[in-house]
Amino acid sequence: MSRGAFLMRKRFVCQWGIVSKRKDVRKSFSAVCAVAALLLCASSWCPALRAQTPPASPAAPVYKDFVDEAGRTVHVPQPVQRIVSLAPSLTETIYALGLQDRLVGDTDYCDYPPDAQKKPKVGGAINPSLEQIVALRPDLVLVTKNLNLLETVHALDNLGISSYGTDTNTVQEIVSSTERLAEVLGVPEAGATLAAGLERHLADLRQRLNGVPPRRVLFIVWSDPLISVGKGTFIADAMRLAGATSIVDSAQDWPHMSLEEVVRLQPDYLVFAASHSDGGQNDFDVLAERPGWRGLDAVRNRRFAVISDAVNRPAPRIVSAIEDLARQLHPEAFSAHPDDKKEKKIPPPARPQPSLRVLDSSSGDPALLEACACAL
Repeated sequence: MSRGAFLMRKRFVCQWGIVSKRKDVRKSFSAVCAVAALLLCASSWCPALRAQTPPASPAAPVYKDFVDEAGRTVHVPQPVQRIVSLAPSLTETIYALGLQDRLVGDTDYCDYPPDAQKKPKVGGAINPSLEQIVALRPDLVLVTKNLNLLETVHALDNLGISSYGTDTNTVQEIVSSTERLAEVLGVPEAGATLAAGLERHLADLRQRLNGVPPRRVLFIVWSDPLISVGKGTFIADAMRLAGATSIVDSAQDWPHMSLEEVVRLQPDYLVFAASHSDGGQNDFDVLAERPGWRGLDAVRNRRFAVISDAVNRPAPRIVSAIEDLARQLHPEAFSAHPDDKKEKKIPPPARPQPSLRVLDSSSGDPALLEACACAL
């Protein structure tokens, strides 16, 4: 200011070119300062005079690319805070990873653990409500290739909603899929811990059953018509890990069987999956009264096993069902360990459900698919 005042005293010239006196210069300089102060004050009160600062634009969402188990490249928002599950097995996996607080919606058939029934529902797995899904504002929708339709995935893509698909056909794939899903959801440590625990249980089973002859079994998915499991299903793989081999040698996932063929093959055991042990007992008693079933040694000698319906879902809980079946088929493999005599209890699902797993969508019967979706 002193330099400016000096220059003004030396060079200040009026409009007409007459040099002002020192006193006039001081007055003029004071007037200029007063006007500047008024303008500065006014600008703080008047938005029109104040320099406009553009509002900060919201940060662009961050995405990370993953290749899902169907081979698609999926752009997943980071972090994943809101999840919608379109399969009961995926809902179970989310709970097993401790991410239930991020689950904002699931299907009508997601009933385990019981808390899953309290989540907002988006309809069935085969035909979920897209409007309900959009209203839940998910960061990611989880689907499974074995159950959900490709049309649903395409519809989500058109809505700009990311979806990640799983595809599991063996127990080992269930374990590795759980670990991959944990990474996608941002909790790799939880996935690694859970997978390591499942691997330890499976390794213990392999050690116990090493050298033990497998039992020949018939896994009954449905009794009328009689449906079992093919050799390429994760259920057949679960039975192998439990020390059992299916009498059904079919490439079809869910082959229909004739009772005459079953009588000819004579399985050692019949295996049922039920939400509670009494359910399997009742199924066996009903079959024993039907014509033709008395032709089976397993029926006459009441050789049957009832395991948790967790075996019907490709989720971490299936390992408990495998252990349960192994104990019933091969009690001698566990009798040497006093601590193992007490059978591990598997929590039952919240409500009874049929054990028939969903058939392939190529069957062309949406009603049948929807009715059986609860098994996955």
